[in-house]
Amino acid sequence: MSTTVLPTGTVTLLMADVEGSTRSWEVQPEAMAAAMSGLDRSLSELVDVHRGVCPTAQGEGDSFVIAFTRASDAVACALALQQAVLAPIRLRIGLHSGEIQLRDQGNYMGQTINRAARLRDIAVGGQTLMSGTTSDLAGESLPEDAWLIDLGRHPLRDITRPERVSQLCHPSLSINVPPLRADRDDVLHWRPVQLTSFVGRSCELAEIAKLLAECRLLTLTGAGGVGKTRLAVAAADHTAELFEDGVRCVELAAVTDPDMVPQAVAQALGLSDPRGRCATPDVLTRTIGDRRLLLVVDNCEHLLDAAAALVGEILRSCPNVTVLATSREPLAVGGEQVWRVPSMSLDDDAVALFTERAQRARAEFVLDTHATEVVREICRRLDGMPLAIELAASRVRALTLDEIIGSLHDRFRLLTGGCRTVARRQQTLKACIDWSYTLLNEHEKAVLRRVSVVPGGFDMHTARTVAVGGDVCAFQVVDLLMSLVDKSLLSAETRCGRTRYRLSETMRQYARDRHAETGEPDLLGVSPLRC
Repeated sequence: MSTTVLPTGTVTLLMADVEGSTRSWEVQPEAMAAAMSGLDRSLSELVDVHRGVCPTAQGEGDSFVIAFTRASDAVACALALQQAVLAPIRLRIGLHSGEIQLRDQGNYMGQTINRAARLRDIAVGGQTLMSGTTSDLAGESLPEDAWLIDLGRHPLRDITRPERVSQLCHPSLSINVPPLRADRDDVLHWRPVQLTSFVGRSCELAEIAKLLAECRLLTLTGAGGVGKTRLAVAAADHTAELFEDGVRCVELAAVTDPDMVPQAVAQALGLSDPRGRCATPDVLTRTIGDRRLLLVVDNCEHLLDAAAALVGEILRSCPNVTVLATSREPLAVGGEQVWRVPSMSLDDDAVALFTERAQRARAEFVLDTHATEVVREICRRLDGMPLAIELAASRVRALTLDEIIGSLHDRFRLLTGGCRTVARRQQTLKACIDWSYTLLNEHEKAVLRRVSVVPGGFDMHTARTVAVGGDVCAFQVVDLLMSLVDKSLLSAETRCGRTRYRLSETMRQYARDRHAETGEPDLLGVSPLRC
């Protein structure tokens, strides 16, 4: 083992100890004696191979310190130590780089060695943790096939500044990422930052919390603009204490390639690969391991097959994970609980949302008795849809409430001008519905357009009357209606033993506009064709 002069200046320290060594010596002394001899031999060889230097008398018990002039050498040595066959020994390793101070010619002192020790202390057996400084220095020179998982910022005992912590991973090692050794109050959560307040929905939050305690996959479905994402994030906040290892949100809205769904999950978990390789489901499930985690997977509808496959694999392989998904239709994964997000209550929540957003648009906006009734009518005409209500509220900058309600006959021209920082499909009411419409196949689009000519609700007979024609046959109508219900574009309810279907007023107006563009005749009153 190298005992040459200790390096000075900027140094990377490897600090390690044996997890649970005191108890292991008590219950299996012979095995520990053999394992410690093996560790000594491995240390003697690996320190020389990786150009390290050991302080003469630093460390206590089964702990040890190695100093390196290059961070990449320290990382390579740490990986080799973890790969060594040392059972029943399991090493906890911490790596930190910084300016070093000599206590004497053979030992160090100061902040760098203190921080390295604290990183070691929060690791578990078999885990190598490194500081942000070390990962920055070594990240482009990792050993072959190794990668880092970013665990976020973490407080270290008696150290003022939290540390950005990464875990060294390799296919030859267990890739589980156990909770770091710290109080549960320090568990890190990652959820989207919301720039506006969350209004109402107390009953919905309570119901979702109850369901999350009972099932492992809960999918919030509903039409575009009904508030699935905001409700899911609020529910994650509301139930975070149930998940000891935190909450992570996977945002799929901007993902267009199904093959990139695992990478989106990897980013949410803080898993990074400096070589730019995409994460695989196997890497993700081994990373999650047995952590008790809530995974929020948002906007699945345009990547249904890929999202469903990955969610199913995670649920099968990671027994303590719960998934809260949002989609305009169910994922159709075994064990899925589907919960359709309702419109906002017109009695209180919808009016409160309109008022709060209107006051942001015009500070002097106030509600009197007349205004309250007008706002309630606006919300009713907009089907209690949060996005539409917010867009309407923004118009108080230039229109009175009566002028807004008088313009709702052309709501797609009126309800524009949403926040520039949100996704384009959330900036106007038409763009929001366009997104859902483009995900339909041609038969579904045809049926949606044709049933829009029916005033009010309708039954299956009426649907066949207006929908059959062209390449839509009578026997297809049932499945097509079910598909439109699943995609949250049509609602179904049972009355007196019969199913009736209904379009929201907003969807009816949109579909009628698309129907007019096609030039197709209204088939209401015409007998259905047979094929």
